[in-house]
Amino acid sequence: MGKRIAVVGAGAVGGYVGGHLSRAGFDVTLIDPWPEHIEAIRANGLALYGQTAEECVIARPKTMHLTEVQGLSKQPRIDIAIVSVKAYDTEWATMLIRPHLTPDGYVVSLQNCINEERIAGIVGWGKTVGCIASMISVDLYEAGHIRRTVAKGGANYTVFRVGEVHGRISQRAQELAAMFATIDSSKATANLWGERWSKLCVNGMRNGVSAATGLGGNDGDRIEPIRRFAIRLGGEAVRVGQALGYELENIGKLPPHKLASASEGDAKALEEVEAILLAGVHSNVRSDAQRPSMGQDMLKGRRTEIDYINGFIVEKGKEVGRPAPTNARLTEIVKRVERGELPARPENLTAL
Repeated sequence: MGKRIAVVGAGAVGGYVGGHLSRAGFDVTLIDPWPEHIEAIRANGLALYGQTAEECVIARPKTMHLTEVQGLSKQPRIDIAIVSVKAYDTEWATMLIRPHLTPDGYVVSLQNCINEERIAGIVGWGKTVGCIASMISVDLYEAGHIRRTVAKGGANYTVFRVGEVHGRISQRAQELAAMFATIDSSKATANLWGERWSKLCVNGMRNGVSAATGLGGNDGDRIEPIRRFAIRLGGEAVRVGQALGYELENIGKLPPHKLASASEGDAKALEEVEAILLAGVHSNVRSDAQRPSMGQDMLKGRRTEIDYINGFIVEKGKEVGRPAPTNARLTEIVKRVERGELPARPENLTAL
């Protein structure tokens, strides 16, 4: 019998991954707190869209409302629980699924931010695995409808990076990587924490900027003051990660040392980093429809993850004596937009 998979949080990333795993033949149950979303999937299937006609498919995974999860106690237990909720919902989502795990079952953090410690605090480090979904960009824009707004990574870029907290490549990490490879390029990594912080740097440059300005990724990069503000955000995050001892991967397509130097006044490095960002604007790799998740949250009136991304970078910087003032400023601005004290507009950053 194949392993049972539960996806707790069937939003953009969780729904996209869970839907495609279901289509690949895995036993997947999507669990989500949005009733209309679950009902739409039950009635019409989960519509998944991408950048090519072949990516536009209908998945028909099993589903559960939160109020139905207690019913898992009468079913075979869960082998793999993929938690894909907002960072601030990590603890309750993990607690929800914990009683239904098999003795060897484990929880996979498929989320923005760094949540493995929160999960381990509930199920233990031995039942905690991390997975970074890098440069995937998906949007749950309507109940039962999820679109991917960037091209697949394929052979050119590894999207899913699965890692153990202890840094060794285990059998279950390889098993997970093989599962995710049915969706897009995937690997088991021995550098979970470096991969996590590198993705945090990307999110730190993108998510809050979109939330503060109301712009998508491409539109923000086209405006020089916003582009350079994002470079300062990324450079500060790189320096904090290095001070923490992480082995950083590229920040998207940006070498971390180059990004940090660009943020610190190195004119040549700045020129090279800006050229890479502007090349992304004019390529077909990132769609103009792409909007980082925090920008989507702001549009939908939802709480943002700013404290768990830029705010987290600031807090970790304090711990290691690496101030991150640009990240602190962005955190403050996004909170003001969230509270309705400021409208989301480019001037929030261009005026700085």
